Amino acid sequence: MTELLLANTSNSSQTALITFGLYTVIVLGLAWFSQRVRSGRSFLGEYFLGSRGLGVLAFTLTFGATSASAGSFAGFPSLIYTHGWSLALWISSYMLVPLIAMGLLGKRLNQISRKTGAITLPDILRDRFESPKLAMIASLLLVLMLSLYLIPQFKLASLILKQLLANSNSLGVLTAWVTTLQNHVGLGTAIDAEYLVCLLFFALLVVVYTTFGGFRAVVWTDVLQGFIMLGGVVILLYLTLQQAGGLQAATSTVAKQVPPRLGQVQFSTRQPAAETIRIASETWFEIKDEATNERRLFRTNEVAVIVAGATESRLVKAVELIGPSQHSGLVPETAPPLPDHVRPVLDSFEPYAFGADDQGTYLRCPGPSPTNPLGFMSLGFAISIFVYWPLSGAGQPGSMIRLMAFRSTKTLKRSIVLLALYFGVIYTALVIVFCSARVVVPGLDHTPDRIMPVLSFYVAEAARMPWLAGLLVAAPFAAAMSTVDSFMLMISSSVVRDIYQRNFNPDISEKHVKRMSYACMIVIGLVVTAGAVNPPRFMQYLIVFTGGGLGVAFLVPVALAIYWPRTTGAGAIAAMTGGFAVYLGLYVAGYIVHDSPRPLEVLEFDPLLWGFLASLIAGVAGSLLSQPPPQHLVATYFDEPS
Repeated sequence: MTELLLANTSNSSQTALITFGLYTVIVLGLAWFSQRVRSGRSFLGEYFLGSRGLGVLAFTLTFGATSASAGSFAGFPSLIYTHGWSLALWISSYMLVPLIAMGLLGKRLNQISRKTGAITLPDILRDRFESPKLAMIASLLLVLMLSLYLIPQFKLASLILKQLLANSNSLGVLTAWVTTLQNHVGLGTAIDAEYLVCLLFFALLVVVYTTFGGFRAVVWTDVLQGFIMLGGVVILLYLTLQQAGGLQAATSTVAKQVPPRLGQVQFSTRQPAAETIRIASETWFEIKDEATNERRLFRTNEVAVIVAGATESRLVKAVELIGPSQHSGLVPETAPPLPDHVRPVLDSFEPYAFGADDQGTYLRCPGPSPTNPLGFMSLGFAISIFVYWPLSGAGQPGSMIRLMAFRSTKTLKRSIVLLALYFGVIYTALVIVFCSARVVVPGLDHTPDRIMPVLSFYVAEAARMPWLAGLLVAAPFAAAMSTVDSFMLMISSSVVRDIYQRNFNPDISEKHVKRMSYACMIVIGLVVTAGAVNPPRFMQYLIVFTGGGLGVAFLVPVALAIYWPRTTGAGAIAAMTGGFAVYLGLYVAGYIVHDSPRPLEVLEFDPLLWGFLASLIAGVAGSLLSQPPPQHLVATYFDEPS
């Protein structure tokens, strides 16, 4: 028999919701104003590239905001929280991304896009090689991989809204209605109803904002979001260290911690519930095991709902904290108890595969891991991930589109310096914040992607400034928004411009293009929303896979196209498909070998490195083995003007 001792529900501040609401109103206002500015200009050039007029500040922050996606503010923090200080090695090379991504391709790509009037990346590849086949392959890869990339962004934004609306009566009513519908239909009963409601709201918001705003609205909001991200991270660093007692105290406490056990819990009542009972996420409870006379401390990571007329909730994720250092002072004295007639029923709880019962494992490499018995980061993986970020960042189509839109070479040079400093501040602060978060808000290991909004609310309320939570959670929300709007525009431009207009209807009217672009945005929103209903546990893995795949597919073909006159269409196709095939093959092989979404790391190196090597070899070999490009193409792209 077990004895329930203590429970707690999290509280969300209405003032934080107001602050966040103001931010949302400003974003929608910018979209409306952008549509007014766009009137009277060429739809394609203005809607998808903002007429190529980005200055230093706009170019720096739109490039940075697009690069700093949900991976930076949810996926990356979740990995820090789960694996510890080894994540400093994971992200250390990100400060080189501006130099490699902007310096390698920026000036030349901008010149070529202006010379040819190209609006999209497939536009450049098609015209450079006079190859509709290459452009079609590039467009299909863009649409597929960017759609996958959007799923984590939708998930993050929905988790933020869920945290903001936790105590909202409207959300409670909608959640109860959705839960009843799930039980009645018998589908999706394992999916959190609160998450579903917030996901649908975010999808509606971002589709409306991006559809009517276009590229200029994206850039304007990226500038706003860039400042919000920087300010939010700096403030969060100060407040987190304040709650942890300083960096030294936080490190000392983390050194004593051991990884928790992960499992599930079900809440039940003896009699059917007279009305719906909602047990909030982050609920603390202790259970006294009479067999050992030990107290076991748990924290739920999902909302549990017992609908009216039922006697039990679905199984929800929960964490059991282990070790004396994780018991002192964690449960607030004001924690309200669960209702007397509600009892927790534990499911199995499993220890970490690497690092269980090992004090100090969060401070050392390779870092603890719930699933990998070898730990998180081996030496070979650390080396390959150092190379991964600069190469992957340089190969992102979203970054290349920005490189086609800046104003001048002076703008490019200044932006490289500013963006390196910007990334340095943000990512250094994030590592410190979320290592310290294990002290401030432990027990979120089952759903670590939620650590950013949960920590933001905790430190803001502890500082007696609940309104500040709205600003702090706006930082990761801004990161998701800035990536979503950019990538939705890229998908839309690939479908409308590169696939439909350039292949099926070159004489399409501007009015028809506009309607198709709007319709495409709506379809993209629906498809990605469906994909985000049941996303993976660690968003960063999906982000790394899609980001790496895009980099492997596009960096070598584009670099060869703009720098090597001998490159042919056949060589570009070989580079794009060959590199991506090797990259994807290593992920598929890893899934077969490990029975989990882990890639096969040959010689402990990330698949991206092997993909780049294969892409380069295939591109060079394919070009040399095919007929040289026509002289008029070489003259157009490489002859200096007289």
